[in-house]
Amino acid sequence: MAKAENAVAVKNNTALATLSTFESDAQAGFAQMGSEDLALPFLKILTNMSPEIGEVDGASPGMLYNSVTGELYDGKKGVTVVPCAYVRQYVEWLPRGQGTGAPAAIYPATSDILSKTHKVPVDQKDYLDNGNYIETTANHYVMVVSDDGAYNHALISMKSTQLKKSRKWNSMMMSVKLDGANGKFTPPMFSQLYQLTVVTESNDRGKWHGWEIERVGSIEDAGLYAAAKAFAESINAGQVKVKFEGEEVVASEHNHF
Repeated sequence: MAKAENAVAVKNNTALATLSTFESDAQAGFAQMGSEDLALPFLKILTNMSPEIGEVDGASPGMLYNSVTGELYDGKKGVTVVPCAYVRQYVEWLPRGQGTGAPAAIYPATSDILSKTHKVPVDQKDYLDNGNYIETTANHYVMVVSDDGAYNHALISMKSTQLKKSRKWNSMMMSVKLDGANGKFTPPMFSQLYQLTVVTESNDRGKWHGWEIERVGSIEDAGLYAAAKAFAESINAGQVKVKFEGEEVVASEHNHF
């Protein structure tokens, strides 16, 4: 009997860890956590050269990968996202195999750095006289919406052949018009849902995987809209910083959503 009573006591003690208990201790443990301790997920298309191939179970070229959670997505099915902000940058890289893997410099979209480069036919990159090259990088900050309605923020970085996809997406977003009380208007970027999938592309130099973008429609979930708006405001306020490492992108943020 004593053993049975003890089992009941243990069960009752375990039941104390309820949602209300967690709520009363909300944010505990995070006091010393700053922006440098947080990482914004980088959502990327896996290629044959991606280090995740062979290291992450189930990873294969053409899939989508979340750099923080390690989650894999079927590229053909794709993901639903809410675009929140767009930032273009020019990143200066040392030739492959040289340096620490970090960029030599990062220039804003207003920079004239491209006027100081020359195109090299072999790899079609823009090289400076010092031997480094400039990579035009289009950063799309998004909220990724899961099938169950949950959502999390992420960064999609487009460059090289995918810059035309970035421009197409930007034009697509700008062309959205809704009927308001005073006529047609362009809704905020973070009010629309888009489906991003992976397709195979090619030219005379080879084949690769690229983005395909399709508008789904306007957001209906008020919570998702509020979260997307808050994320957009944090980016515009300079609270999200992008850190490039070996032509991969890691982003840290001052606010944790």
